[in-house]
Amino acid sequence: MNAKPSLPISPLAVVFPAIPPVAGVELSVARAGFYKQDRQDVLLMRFAAGTTCAGVFTRHAVGSAPVDWCKAHVGHTGGHARALVVNAGCANAFTGKAGARAVARVAAATAKALEVGKSEVLAASTGVIGVVLDDARITDCLTDLKTGLAVDGWARAAEAIMTTDTFPKGAAAKADIGDTRVRLAGIAKGSGMIAPDMATMLAFVATDATISPHALQDLLKVITQRTFNAVTVDGDRSTNDTLLVFATGQSGAPPITRSNDPRLADFAAKLEALLLDLAQQLVRDGEGASKFVKISVTGARSPASARKIARTIAESPLVKTAFAGEDANWGRIVMAVGRADEPVNRDRLAVTFGPLTAARDGAVAADYSEAAMSAYMKNAELEVGVDVGVGRASATMWTCDLTKQYVAINGDYRS
Repeated sequence: MNAKPSLPISPLAVVFPAIPPVAGVELSVARAGFYKQDRQDVLLMRFAAGTTCAGVFTRHAVGSAPVDWCKAHVGHTGGHARALVVNAGCANAFTGKAGARAVARVAAATAKALEVGKSEVLAASTGVIGVVLDDARITDCLTDLKTGLAVDGWARAAEAIMTTDTFPKGAAAKADIGDTRVRLAGIAKGSGMIAPDMATMLAFVATDATISPHALQDLLKVITQRTFNAVTVDGDRSTNDTLLVFATGQSGAPPITRSNDPRLADFAAKLEALLLDLAQQLVRDGEGASKFVKISVTGARSPASARKIARTIAESPLVKTAFAGEDANWGRIVMAVGRADEPVNRDRLAVTFGPLTAARDGAVAADYSEAAMSAYMKNAELEVGVDVGVGRASATMWTCDLTKQYVAINGDYRS
């Protein structure tokens, strides 16, 4: 499969953090050959016996074969897993029965190599749509992958799952459950085709806490709405969106069986912060991005209405190109608000850019300064606030600008 030369690192990139080992988790990477250049493109994660898992996945109508596999097996095993296999370079989406058989063969071979149940092996893929996964490329690597398993491979794992990403994405945290300190660690990949609906392109998080599958699933569903479902790069959802969380139970922390258990409060807060960190890194690596933008909507009729308005602003090509051109064209913000088809009081509408007010009470602000606004737009990180004046609900989305580089990257993605 063809692959382009490495893209320049995003100007919004963050440095990959130091991620200490998480008890019960081992990682290994290898080169399966999905790319012509010499790079790692397959990841194996092995989990301790008794590891629970939860997942959220794309609701795309043409979901991929590995998404179908995970949806079936996360539930089938009662929310337990022993391994995860991830490849970059081939999405194995829109591949019919042949794609499904390829995933099954990878799971079976991995299960045999690790001496675990086939249904305890999960899978994820990313890359070009419409190409059946050449599973032999992965199964031929299994001996090397098993031999290379180690507890400190998070950075290599993040690099192995990259496609058009320009930097690896990771995050780590510590939390207290009762009197016990637990660790959390995660990686993600994504740069384009980012407008998650239940998850992001690919993200994998592990903790050494002891949490039941049901409690972990309930927690993940709620947190996803405020993290991965609150970012967008280009408005296009992926066929392969997969977010998986694994709890190995190796920390000695008290078992948690309910998501509303008070002892889980600190863990829930730290997990949300970690997922938001990963989600925002996707935006910072948006294809061709030069601006990182926070969109806050207040005064809406309902949370759902606020989210829809915020997403409409964040995904408007006219708004995003204005960000790219450092043009404080607040009229485009107003346009996007109006076309969201949600309740809005035109005569109370207010728009701000950072500390500056562009519009107030449905008209240009008396103290509006074009010079000050233009100067603000030169910042790499921007904040836009909109109050629609009809209620008390609010929502926040994170997005990036739309540049000529986005067109260049996607215009020759396969050629």
